[in-house]
Amino acid sequence: MNILVTLDENYFPQLQVLLASLQMNNPKTKFSLYLLHNHLPEQLLDWTKAWCRNADYEFFPVQMDEAMFQEAPVSSRYPVEMYYRLLAAQMLPEQVDKVIYLDPDILVINPLQALWEIELGENLFAAAAHTGKTEFANGVNKIRLGVEHDYYNSGVLLMNLKLGRKQILPEKIFDYVKEHKMELVLPDQDLLNAMYGDKILPLDDAVWNYDARNYNNYMVRSSAQYNLNWVMENTAILHFCGKSKPWKPGYLYRFGVLYKHYEQLAKRSWEAAGSR
Repeated sequence: MNILVTLDENYFPQLQVLLASLQMNNPKTKFSLYLLHNHLPEQLLDWTKAWCRNADYEFFPVQMDEAMFQEAPVSSRYPVEMYYRLLAAQMLPEQVDKVIYLDPDILVINPLQALWEIELGENLFAAAAHTGKTEFANGVNKIRLGVEHDYYNSGVLLMNLKLGRKQILPEKIFDYVKEHKMELVLPDQDLLNAMYGDKILPLDDAVWNYDARNYNNYMVRSSAQYNLNWVMENTAILHFCGKSKPWKPGYLYRFGVLYKHYEQLAKRSWEAAGSR
């Protein structure tokens, strides 16, 4: 199973927690980890290599191809990193046909095999929209971008790289940004929805991209079925969306204590591998 992550040095501690949770809840699965980065310090790459070796994972760090982004609109609002996940098909090895992309602010709390086995067909991606009964933002984003489909979250993506190499072209993305730059609020996520939303296979967010802020919303939409027991038994990916994060002071949402638990487990896991 192929996993893709992209991050800078600031999010490395969260990558450690993500990978530890992935291993603990998928103990019989062999993963190939692709880390797409822009000059991540060599020490952090060495630590990740050591951890992957201890976990019996393959590790493939991929340095960003600067030539590809020479014509990309880049600014403080539009950092070059925003293009990485959309253009992963162009930067990962050609023999890699499919990959699961995960944001680093995620816990994997159940197996991912069922996600990996989804047939994408002619879809470029599979993704989840946060569309609970009280999720007003979904409708606003649909109107803002002029699309009819739900507004998909880009933090978890099953990616059809084989098809993406043919249909997701850097120049088209860069041209779209130049033309619509004043309309993009969440740039990479807006690009995913505006340009490729009609080629996304919908996923159940309660299973594959649970918004950790919105426990009450899930309870409302499920008539109280999606309680804590249901989440722990059925949700595979717990996503800590938004500006408030469980590793920062003052986090108030329900699953913060669970994240703290995995932080401690990750510390032991990485120390056992001889990395930090």
